[in-house]
Amino acid sequence: MECKAMKTNELERVLEEIEEKDERINSFIVIDKEGISRRNIAKKGRLMHLKIGIKSNICVEGLRTTAGSKTLENYIAPYDATVIEKIKSEAGMIIGMLNMDEFACGSSGETSYFGPTDNPSCPGRIPGGSSSGSAASVAAGFVDCSLGSDTGGSIRNPASHCGVVGFKPTYGVVSRYGLIDMAMSLDQIGTLARDVRTASLLLEVISGYDPRDGTSLNLDKKFYQFSRNLNPNLKGKRIGYAEEFDKLIQDKGIKKVIRGAIDKLSSAGAEIIEIDLPNLEMALPTYYLNVYVEFFSATRKYDGRRYGYRIEDVCGEEVLRRILLGKFISQKEHSGKYYRKALMARSVIRNELNSALNKVDVLAGPTVPKLPHRIGTKIKDPRVMYAYDIFTVPVNLSGNPAGTIPCGKTNGIPVGLQIIGRPLQDQLVLDIMFGFEQEFMK
Repeated sequence: MECKAMKTNELERVLEEIEEKDERINSFIVIDKEGISRRNIAKKGRLMHLKIGIKSNICVEGLRTTAGSKTLENYIAPYDATVIEKIKSEAGMIIGMLNMDEFACGSSGETSYFGPTDNPSCPGRIPGGSSSGSAASVAAGFVDCSLGSDTGGSIRNPASHCGVVGFKPTYGVVSRYGLIDMAMSLDQIGTLARDVRTASLLLEVISGYDPRDGTSLNLDKKFYQFSRNLNPNLKGKRIGYAEEFDKLIQDKGIKKVIRGAIDKLSSAGAEIIEIDLPNLEMALPTYYLNVYVEFFSATRKYDGRRYGYRIEDVCGEEVLRRILLGKFISQKEHSGKYYRKALMARSVIRNELNSALNKVDVLAGPTVPKLPHRIGTKIKDPRVMYAYDIFTVPVNLSGNPAGTIPCGKTNGIPVGLQIIGRPLQDQLVLDIMFGFEQEFMK
């Protein structure tokens, strides 16, 4: 009993310290000082002693799960998402709900109803989004790891900006049950941490078949042993790099850091192979046309009758834009002109990406094309914001696994190297990330 009291007092002190320091960063929406999420967790498990933050669109029973929106500002989740059940079963210590772009609509962390999140790795600049709090809380050292969701780069984008590890698994590897979705055919829950092993361990825990999720894959149990099977050997690995990456990078500093990272992979024994992705630029409009329609459908339940407010009455500008565009595109007279063509383009992009991957083990390249802008910068054209996602959205359109690993800095700002694999080659992607980390980022 005495030991338990000491642990409780220590945790209370830690949470008070996080609350104080987070006033500047604003990575948390809810800090669970009452221990609601920790009442029935296992006493021992693989996640024992790890502090974990949860993106506020993943349901944690008894905690406010807001999706960063006034629409759900007072919504208390009545159940645990599958990933939360699994974390609790392995003694993971959830300490709160993390800030995010409203309903995951954003690439900067600025659209949250609860205010923007700052970037601990370069204060005054955006941390990226939509999993802004998930990346910032890890970068600030508030948590050991966190959960985010990735619809078009929402884990990898902020991981790159904040200088942490982020991983989006193959679509269906992690259950989506209990996720407040933005676009169900694109969303995937994934992990963020300060190192690959911790991100892999959390992924190992939350992965697996879930009969409550119709998109969940039923794979052999050996598939999910990500942290236990990590192999840092880079020798002989065939790594593809597309010339289109160089053309679309907008910042010379990022290009230099990424090219340096590719050279490091080569010096470690990997074979670098030039590949072509001629339709890469088509991925961004294709992605957003799919998102608009699916998001419009997903938001029809927020009518103010069952819970919360009517979304159109209280949401922010970006959320409303996507609802209105989704409604327009979904109309019968327009669906053939826009949505059906977007579905066709999605197939082209998927086939092109996997065709390129058939020639190599993985692809490596930039995560984002430009450095994070300063918080509060007025961006009149939303397409300028959408451009952050040019290198990440193809992976969501195809359902492939991809991760981001810090690979250097330019002007003191972190840059992340993105590794992309074939479907169900999650372990190989993590291995390449782990090998790079062990070889160059010690």
